[in-house]
Amino acid sequence: MQVTDVRVRRIAKEGKMKAVVSITIDQVFVVHDIKVIEGEKGLFIAMPSKKSADGEYRDIAHPINTQTRSMLEHIILEEYEKSLQEDPLPETAE
Repeated sequence: MQVTDVRVRRIAKEGKMKAVVSITIDQVFVVHDIKVIEGEKGLFIAMPSKKSADGEYRDIAHPINTQTRSMLEHIILEEYEKSLQEDPLPETAE
């Protein structure tokens, strides 16, 4: 499996969510709405999820092993960092 495209849409407003990402796998399958979140230990990714009837959030799509999750997180966070270098968000006008 190879991630063949990563699209990063950064979030301009203050908060823990820093970006929403879409990835393409093997040029044939797309996963939208992966979130880049700033946590206490640094940046991490949250897979797309929806709220269930019991109020819990459940992933819609996710890796089934740690190795694949780590690979996806590395690729996505690397692209997020590149986006910061290439096009810093404008300062909020007051």
